[in-house]
Amino acid sequence: MTMLWLCLLAGAVSITWFRRRQQAQNRIPVVNGSDGIISSYLTAFHFLRNAEEVLEQGYYQFPDGVFRVPTLLRWDYVANGVARIAEVAAAPDDVLSFHQGIGDNIQADWTMGMPITRNPFHGHAIRGGLTRNLARCFPQVMEELVCAFDEVLALEDTEWKLLPVLPNTMQIVARISSRLFVGLPLCRNQEYLNFNINYTINIFIRGRIIALLPDVLKPILSPFIAARDTLIRRTLSFVGPLIEERLKDENQLGPEWEDKPNDLVSWLLELAEGEERTSAALALRMLAVNMAAIHSTSTALTSALYDLTTYSSYIEPLRAEAERVVRQEGWTKAAINNMHRIDSFLRESQRLNGSKLIALPRKVIAKEGFTFSDGTFIPYGAILGVSGRVVHYDPANYENADTFDGFRFSRVRESEGDGCVQRPMVATGVDHLSFGHGPHACPGRFFAAMELKAMLAHVLVNYDLRAEKEGVRPPNMGIGLHISPSRKGRIWMRKRQI
Repeated sequence: MTMLWLCLLAGAVSITWFRRRQQAQNRIPVVNGSDGIISSYLTAFHFLRNAEEVLEQGYYQFPDGVFRVPTLLRWDYVANGVARIAEVAAAPDDVLSFHQGIGDNIQADWTMGMPITRNPFHGHAIRGGLTRNLARCFPQVMEELVCAFDEVLALEDTEWKLLPVLPNTMQIVARISSRLFVGLPLCRNQEYLNFNINYTINIFIRGRIIALLPDVLKPILSPFIAARDTLIRRTLSFVGPLIEERLKDENQLGPEWEDKPNDLVSWLLELAEGEERTSAALALRMLAVNMAAIHSTSTALTSALYDLTTYSSYIEPLRAEAERVVRQEGWTKAAINNMHRIDSFLRESQRLNGSKLIALPRKVIAKEGFTFSDGTFIPYGAILGVSGRVVHYDPANYENADTFDGFRFSRVRESEGDGCVQRPMVATGVDHLSFGHGPHACPGRFFAAMELKAMLAHVLVNYDLRAEKEGVRPPNMGIGLHISPSRKGRIWMRKRQI
């Protein structure tokens, strides 16, 4: 019986592959391979092992064109050039779907549910509620930040301690984010924090398994693989009472009652309607926000700490800036905004280590497909993106593009004064895609930038740090299209000796 199911699955996979392969037959070229019946699979396996190399080859071979890369079940399309990046970023949602594009990677329709991809109002809650309250919430951020660093790192006296970076940054970022999202005391509940940290890994693994299924089998098998109801029940065991109490207060006192908490639950309730105003639906939205907030910010901070210890000559000038600004303005959001060198250092770290191999993923949902202004056609149902990481290494975009230059972006301001055209960390562009670009640029980037700058400034002012091996940066990890900082990398830290 098991063999029969495997044969049926293999047959369904092959049928799906050939159907999609036929749909993709057009004049758009394939990089380093071909689209023959057998060679398609060989090309797909080569791409899986050498994605960065293949995408770089496609970028320089077709600098203003579109090329194809294979997965095991389909062809994906990658566009190059300023004009095409702008077209993809500006395309209407009913033609190129941003949410279905990013959701495809984790099979969000199945792992998180179609309400998340079809009505992503939680993004508007972040863009609106969180962003407009950053200054008001900053004292909470700093209070939790100081407490989290102290408790997570657990450094004593003058002791140097060799610390694994990513596991610690995830704990710290999870606490700070949770302080704004659910408040005390839940933000310090270790079981809740670990659940949120592991949720991203859990969803990624389950999504990758579901992605291997042919479309015909997804409705049958995906609910068992995704186990979404189980994850929601687990979430409700933590946040259910908080949400229920908030819903009760709103029903009794109205949406603008006195002493209403300023947190994620409130920001979501400002936009939630109908069936979205239930504990389960709101818990799912909170999971989605946590997944984005914890993972992206902790990996960005990890990369920055690797860069800071690898290029240790930046420590003193960055520390001097943080101390000068704090001395003048205190630990305030305004002070964080004025730390231009720290901002530049983080942006440069993002440029070299924080970009995806393929940026701006979109799914073509218009039945007639998507056509670029020059007539290049992308079929319905295809995943389209633009070259990501290689753009940041292009000498045409950056002088000495392969070299880490922590003051690359602040130097212009320092030479030209406040009237210069600024390139702060939150700014997106066709040559800097870490936060995306266009109307769907990361809605949480203003909070992420504030949080990252505050954390790095706190580290500089309060700790001494050095690389595990002088001048050696822990190598990034690459899995398919994903590049992230080393999970095993360590640095030395101690309480600062003044």
